[in-house]
Amino acid sequence: MTVPTAFNSGAPARIGAGSDTVTLVEGATFCLSNRHGDIAVGTPHGLFFRDARVLSRWELRVDGQVAESLSVESAEAFAAQFILRRAPRSGLVESTLLVVRERLVADGLRETISLHNLDKESTVVSLELHVDADFADLFAVKEGRAPLAGADMTVADGELVLRGRTDSVRGLTVAATGDPVVVPGSLNWRVLVPPGERWQTEIMVQPTWANHKIRTRFPRGENVEFSAPALKIEAWRDTATTVETDHGVLARVLRQTESDLGALLIHDDDGHSRPFVAAGAPWFMTLFGRDSLLTAWMALPLDVGLAVGTLRQLADVQGRRVDPVTEEQPGRIMHEIRRGPASVDVLGGSIYYGSIDATPLFVMLLAESWRWGADEAAVRSLLPAADAALTWAVRYGDRDGDGLVEYQRATDRGLVNQGWKDSFNGVNDAAGRLADPPIALCEVQGYLYAALLSRAELAEALGDERTAARLRERAHALRTKFLDAFWLPQDGWYAIALDGRKRPVDALTSNVGHCLWTGIATDEHAAAIVERLAGAEMDSGFGLRTLATTMGAYNPMSYHNGSVWPHDTAIAVAGLLRYRHLPGAVRLAERLATGLLDAATSFGGRLPELFCGFPRSQFASPVPYPTSCSPQAWASAAPLLLLRSFLGLDPNVPHRTLSVSPHLPTEWGRIALTNLRLGGATVHLEAEGQAVKTHGLGDDWQLLTPAS
Repeated sequence: MTVPTAFNSGAPARIGAGSDTVTLVEGATFCLSNRHGDIAVGTPHGLFFRDARVLSRWELRVDGQVAESLSVESAEAFAAQFILRRAPRSGLVESTLLVVRERLVADGLRETISLHNLDKESTVVSLELHVDADFADLFAVKEGRAPLAGADMTVADGELVLRGRTDSVRGLTVAATGDPVVVPGSLNWRVLVPPGERWQTEIMVQPTWANHKIRTRFPRGENVEFSAPALKIEAWRDTATTVETDHGVLARVLRQTESDLGALLIHDDDGHSRPFVAAGAPWFMTLFGRDSLLTAWMALPLDVGLAVGTLRQLADVQGRRVDPVTEEQPGRIMHEIRRGPASVDVLGGSIYYGSIDATPLFVMLLAESWRWGADEAAVRSLLPAADAALTWAVRYGDRDGDGLVEYQRATDRGLVNQGWKDSFNGVNDAAGRLADPPIALCEVQGYLYAALLSRAELAEALGDERTAARLRERAHALRTKFLDAFWLPQDGWYAIALDGRKRPVDALTSNVGHCLWTGIATDEHAAAIVERLAGAEMDSGFGLRTLATTMGAYNPMSYHNGSVWPHDTAIAVAGLLRYRHLPGAVRLAERLATGLLDAATSFGGRLPELFCGFPRSQFASPVPYPTSCSPQAWASAAPLLLLRSFLGLDPNVPHRTLSVSPHLPTEWGRIALTNLRLGGATVHLEAEGQAVKTHGLGDDWQLLTPAS
């Protein structure tokens, strides 16, 4: 994910975990506000729809004052209650008016404002709701350069109508019950609330597109639990695998995972099929190649359909031509898609392809989906896209014909770094010097190695032995080249990259954990890496640092050079458990997982995109990173990868085998998976420690456990 840019004179906008910002998200729509529920001018807050801010001001005043915040309640990612009270009047000690703002987000916004008079006499209340919109592009808001001009406003049929001054396509309407006085810029009520009684108004905010209102998915007056977002979440839960655990923290985190992934879930335009997960709120509420693919991989134990939908969406926009501006190339899987008014200025087009790792990850996920029971017809239909991806790796990814995959941006508009550490300073050596392009990342060679083996497995299953043999030979050659070029025997780890002169970039980074995950590492190398990752320079106590404390560029408050990313730690745990036969691997995996779950507790059960890498011995709780996305897809899905990895869960539906080799941490107790759908089988699985039992596998299935 691209590093967020600072707001307002270089000061980062505090929008992540640990800030006072409240984030609501549903599909590609999200809303940022303060704890009062207000969207204030001059902040990065707002209601965002189709990559543009359609509300830049939404401020409630009660008798001319900001109501005092008592708490914020949010049972689901798309809804919240802001519990407030009227500021005490002059001469009074306490307030007797409770103000509740109930907000629901989904292709627009619905807010119900309730006034509860707790006094023994009637009270007169004046309400003002100030409204404005700048229709600014998401990137402009993120980078603190949104225009100061507001919207053109008119009043028609009792509704406030807002239109962009420079964007004639986007608009907004605001309508409310309770007979407000509507004037350009505000809705106003003056009401009398009897003692012990309640008054309320319901306000509907509908974006418009080319003067047509966007159809809302929360009709006026409908209870939240019966709204379309709530029903979507329930449908997601009904089809997803149910996970039960005796471990209270893990149970809470997994519930949050399920809720957040459901809220981030987006369907294609017909609204019924091809689901995928947006990368994360607030700035990445769209399809991202790398993020969506890895999230779908992690979420396979919940729902294989998410992976198939993601693959189909990405295949539809797979590169077809060579375009230096967008970095499109035939067979390349895109990096991100945007629909905002400035997407052409920022990305060169609505789709940007500057990613080195999404393309091999696409092939990896296709084969993994097949193993988990994806429909064979769907898998077959995606094989041409997978083959085009592997062809891209040879024709365009391998820039110098040495068998490795490298990247270098095509213009000064593209991303300097195009792996997952895509900030400008994300790839550096032990002394802290930046790597010169073209750059070959260690983990990307691992992804390509796994992709080649995965496609070979598919070819073999379909009877194409010649293609399978050719791909395995190519994978073997890549691994041989990788082991020779990246291993640093004097250090005991893989270089993060080779630079443009094929010199090792020798920093100790978390990227080596991805090399364990893909299996490109030898046992000998993996044993040394386990020792390095177990040291205090990499293990923060709350997860794995992206960069060791002994490296020149280390900064625990850096985006990629010393912070902790939950998805990154989860991948390292999966890698360690792949090499569980090595001394210390399981013990380190348990320690990293425990630290990550402890961090989740500090963040209320929701893992953010990243947090600072200060040692646990220095601060008892993880220090938030101010611009971290939350909820964020692969961070939300990371606990699922932990669960799968400790279960040793590895199905192969086409071959009717289920491998389970649990090494569950003692404190996790019993883990139960029910309604685990593996092709046509619905499986119930229970495990504790290293013991496992299953129900629901047919007679034609074989259960593979350590005991068998």
